Amino acid sequence: MPLLFGVVLLDLIGFGIVIPILPFLSPQLGAGELDIALIIVTYAACAGISGPFWGRLSDRVGRKPVIMICLAGGALAYVALGLADELWMVFAARGFAGLMAGNFGVASAMMADITGPENRARGMGLIGAAFGLGMILGPLLGGLLAGDSGSFVLPCLFAGVMSVLAIIAAALFLPESLSREKIAANRLLQRSGEQTSMLAILQAGGNHGFVFQFAVHTACVSSATYIFPLWVADLLAWTARDVGLVFGVQGAIMVVLQGGAMGMMVRVLGEWGLLRIAVLMFLGGVLLATFASSTPTMVASLFLSMSGATLCMPLLNTLITQRTPAAFRGRVMGTTAAASSWGRVAGPLLSGLGLGLIGYSATWGAWSLVLMGYVYWVIRESRRAADSADALPPP
Repeated sequence: MPLLFGVVLLDLIGFGIVIPILPFLSPQLGAGELDIALIIVTYAACAGISGPFWGRLSDRVGRKPVIMICLAGGALAYVALGLADELWMVFAARGFAGLMAGNFGVASAMMADITGPENRARGMGLIGAAFGLGMILGPLLGGLLAGDSGSFVLPCLFAGVMSVLAIIAAALFLPESLSREKIAANRLLQRSGEQTSMLAILQAGGNHGFVFQFAVHTACVSSATYIFPLWVADLLAWTARDVGLVFGVQGAIMVVLQGGAMGMMVRVLGEWGLLRIAVLMFLGGVLLATFASSTPTMVASLFLSMSGATLCMPLLNTLITQRTPAAFRGRVMGTTAAASSWGRVAGPLLSGLGLGLIGYSATWGAWSLVLMGYVYWVIRESRRAADSADALPPP
């Protein structure tokens, strides 16, 4: 687990570097608010198309080779972004980065391979903690390297270096989580055509509703991370450095929650109990943003909503892997990663349209309505899970 954590961390530092600079880089090349949303959508749409492919490939050839291939593609995409001097080049670089963005789903499948049900939430929390730590160091480095000069070449090149370091670390230290026998069995199963329908696999485990919630969750998260930099830049005259510092602090909160407190909270509350609390925190933060008008309340809304959201994803990953046969784990996690990517398509696109039509407060309010549906689903499914557990005969 520590080795996988380290590789994912290096990758996500590079990913995090570009978060605070894209809203400031693109306008230099003539992009407006909708163009910025479309750039984010381009990345997410390409990731949504490629996610199931990377997951299925990891079942057939192993997790480690796929992780290294995706890291190499990410490094090339960051360099291309740093060298972009026209708007179409930004779109092309982010589209290619999306096509190579298979690591989160494959890394989650690898974590499920090496953990049992009793410590899987902790393992998924470590993946989330790597994301959080990447959100500390990445945006912080991106904002500091960009500085006040307006040049974003150095942050993008640095992100590429992070991906190269992750490739080296994976090659030298990361073991493969699937045995040769397991890979051979997975290949045979896929060739035989048994249960090849992804819908059939999801329905067999009762997971089709889960996949939709991955899309809903990431639509709300990506909307918040898209709106917040524009929001504070317009209302508070913040710069990329300011946004990077706030995201860095939020990353620290994510690391504490996912890397340190996740296992203890799951032991006390259970996966479903903690998920109920987390999604209510998410909703509370977005509702606060709807009415926020000062610096403290605007920043607090981000901290509250993202702290809740950061607990949701490891819990969703834990629950769905517990209900998925091991032979299809990579494929299912690739599908959930793709659903998340399509959520990142819908979120910024709808938010970009909302900002142009109804403004910041009403757009935050619209997403709070979506989150109310998310809360309803979590409460309903947690009750069903409790009823199913009560119906089981005693051991």
